Amino acid sequence: MRILVFQHLDIEHPGIFRDFLGADGIPWDVVELDAGDPIPDLDRYTALVAMGGPMDVWEEDQHPWLVPEKRAIRAAVVDRQMPYLGICLGHQLLGDALGGRVGKASAPEVGLMQVNLTGAGQTDPLFAGISPVLECLQWHGAAVLTPPPGATVLASSPLCDVQAMRVGRHAYGIQFHVEVMAETVPQWSAVPEYEAALEKVLGAGAGATLARETEARLPAFARDARTLYDNFMGMVRSRPRP
Repeated sequence: MRILVFQHLDIEHPGIFRDFLGADGIPWDVVELDAGDPIPDLDRYTALVAMGGPMDVWEEDQHPWLVPEKRAIRAAVVDRQMPYLGICLGHQLLGDALGGRVGKASAPEVGLMQVNLTGAGQTDPLFAGISPVLECLQWHGAAVLTPPPGATVLASSPLCDVQAMRVGRHAYGIQFHVEVMAETVPQWSAVPEYEAALEKVLGAGAGATLARETEARLPAFARDARTLYDNFMGMVRSRPRP
């Protein structure tokens, strides 16, 4: 088993999932697409994980590497039937790459919020053992507006209908963040695009308050992250290899 991780910003990494992978002895490789890393042969990997980033899926002129990334996601999910987990931008990339519609959200979601599992989400193996009302960190201004063909919506919120989705049996996207660690909010608050979104929604100087509120909830976030990780990796392990 070997996991491939697409990153779009060096500080927006798999977060606490790195601890879980290390404890389980599972090797993983990072492709830092914004830094120009090439995409390796997908046949070397068991699953693909795509993280967040400050860019949008339609900004291919500014970030031309989005084109081969989407092509790789299609190849992984459609051609190879690889397990896929996309978080935030990775969720939106799954939607765009497979024929859905991604655009500006009706309103940005930034801060600690709740998402609600749909009926399908409450019975989906990815969310087994997780509360139907899930508290999480949000930090996005774009959204999957129309899921790709054949997708099942697994979670929603008042401002975002597609908070989580499954495409096929093994490809998942989640708009919210479960990988949170103590350093997450302070580091992300220093990114100009993220700082601007934070202060637009929560006001000037909101980063310190959000960091304190997030730190107080880290045990619950870690519990949910571990459950989701175990569920996803269980699907990775049980998937027949070609």
